[in-house]
Amino acid sequence: MIGRYKVITLCGSTRFKKEFLEVQKILTLQGNIVISVGLFGHSGDNEVWENMDEGTLTRTKEMLDDMHKRKIDMADEIFVIDINGYIGDSTRSEIEYAQNTGKNVRYYSKEQDLLK
Repeated sequence: MIGRYKVITLCGSTRFKKEFLEVQKILTLQGNIVISVGLFGHSGDNEVWENMDEGTLTRTKEMLDDMHKRKIDMADEIFVIDINGYIGDSTRSEIEYAQNTGKNVRYYSKEQDLLK
């Protein structure tokens, strides 16, 4: 908590950009501080990956994954955007990390009605 505001980090595949933006808005209006991804590499931010050699691409992906875990460190809980139950390897790793550090984990698939 920061003051009276819960801090929530969004996790999930960046292919779900529309849902990330929607959930971010709703959770913010519910009185939460929301931390999200820095870019949407699977849905629109393709220039991030263009012209990268394999080594640079790997280091960049590792950096982004590590940065997201630091965002989880700052949060009280994570909110997993798991459209149609989809959870990829990076998101699975983030969920495990959050659980191992004592964070509450909530799922879009279980709370869709609460987000309306």
